[in-house]
Amino acid sequence: MEIKADEISKIIQKQIEGYKFDVNVQEVGRVTSVGDGIAKVYGLEQVMYNELLEFPRDVYGIALNLEEDSVGVVLLGESHLVREEDLVKRTHRIMQVPAGPAMIGRVVNPLGKPLDDKGPIKSDVYMYVERLAPGVVERLPVKNPLQTGIKAIDALFPIGRGQRELIIGDRQTGKTAIAIDTIINQKGQDVICVYVAIGQKNSTVAQIIKVLENNGAMDFSIVVSASASDPSSLQYLAPYSGCAIGEYFRDNGQHALIVYDDLSKHAAAYREISLLLRRPPGREAYPGDVFYLHARLLERAAKYNEENGGGSLTALPIIETQAGDVSGYIPTNVISITDGQIYLEPELFNAGVRPAINVGISVSRVGGNAQIKAMKQVAGKLKLDLAQYRELVTFAQFGTELDKASQSQLDRGLRLTEILKQNQYKPLSVERQILIVFAGNRGFLDEFEVQQIKDYEVKLYEYFEKEHRDIIKKLAEKGEIDNDTDEAMTSAFEEFNKRFKEGTV
Repeated sequence: MEIKADEISKIIQKQIEGYKFDVNVQEVGRVTSVGDGIAKVYGLEQVMYNELLEFPRDVYGIALNLEEDSVGVVLLGESHLVREEDLVKRTHRIMQVPAGPAMIGRVVNPLGKPLDDKGPIKSDVYMYVERLAPGVVERLPVKNPLQTGIKAIDALFPIGRGQRELIIGDRQTGKTAIAIDTIINQKGQDVICVYVAIGQKNSTVAQIIKVLENNGAMDFSIVVSASASDPSSLQYLAPYSGCAIGEYFRDNGQHALIVYDDLSKHAAAYREISLLLRRPPGREAYPGDVFYLHARLLERAAKYNEENGGGSLTALPIIETQAGDVSGYIPTNVISITDGQIYLEPELFNAGVRPAINVGISVSRVGGNAQIKAMKQVAGKLKLDLAQYRELVTFAQFGTELDKASQSQLDRGLRLTEILKQNQYKPLSVERQILIVFAGNRGFLDEFEVQQIKDYEVKLYEYFEKEHRDIIKKLAEKGEIDNDTDEAMTSAFEEFNKRFKEGTV
């Protein structure tokens, strides 16, 4: 059988027409040097800032230094697995982290991988770790209170939804305790809480998780942990990952609270990375962009307007000072970025005033906007009284004879300081806080000894719960003290004082 030439050409043509091929183009580079969690890569000309890069042996890294002839990559895994001449592939993905309701109740690392024993996280939602903060037009002023349950804060330095309030002080002064109390107090408040642990010991993080579980707070909380044993790259990434997880809820019209514990360790981790990437050091050996590092993170806390869903993200960054030096480089940076600070003093802590809040230096730049009217009515005079008391204490230390008015002011200040003391992990409802501050301001405590006040407070709450439930209900519903409520409260306190003296409550 003969096959003609034109038939052969037709067959070949048919074969060529039906031929399909896939072009798989990969942009790859080579590792030129590696060490201390940093890899220098040559050949990735189109790589993006913060892009995820894939190394052999299942190691990933983030492109942080984009130089003319090489890329500085921070490794997110074991750096000893990466060797010179290894091939590095682009993933074309900017660093992302899983988010959404599936994260609630979980403990994850900064890459969103679970650290608890509850199995894999099933989430279709991914959020960019680095995002632009909402613009001024998209925001609302901070005016809805975020109750911490801590008398000294809710009365004197109120925090609003969308605010950034710094918690600052030396180590072991109760900074984390304030943040944890605030998280516990969000039970039933429709707020999702994210706790970011940066450079903490694993045992400390485990303890915090246990406290949250015992108080039923893990049902609405997420813990992001980059412990002291993790590489500095993960410690650097942790607050941004936590923020991205919190932003999901803010963007969906919900309210979220995020605690960064603490940003001093975050700055130190970033300094380590930066100096290894050979970025020039500036003041106190921190690179020049360390201010921008925290500014772009904390700027993402915001209260959206109604057109954008009305959600909010409130930030409580924590900064550790050395020997009370609030004028250090990192403390002053973060103070100037936030909307106020709660300063905890070791002297007060050691003297038994807990929370050890220094009323003089602490401030909330949102002020009474973030308080309900009833709290504003009773707490207005409190700050002034405490400030005058502090001055008088200094004056009285010189053994000066005080006149009667000054002595009574000193006595009042002692009692006000006593009522602001509070046990750890025992946040109070705002109605109860109003009752005790009302008692202090109106002089109902003046006739009792300072040692009796603790007992007075406990019995006061029980008495009002039993006998004057209507007053508590009114305070909760109306949120203000009108003339009728004022009269009812005054007569209730008079009755309670009488019974407390007789020992019948």
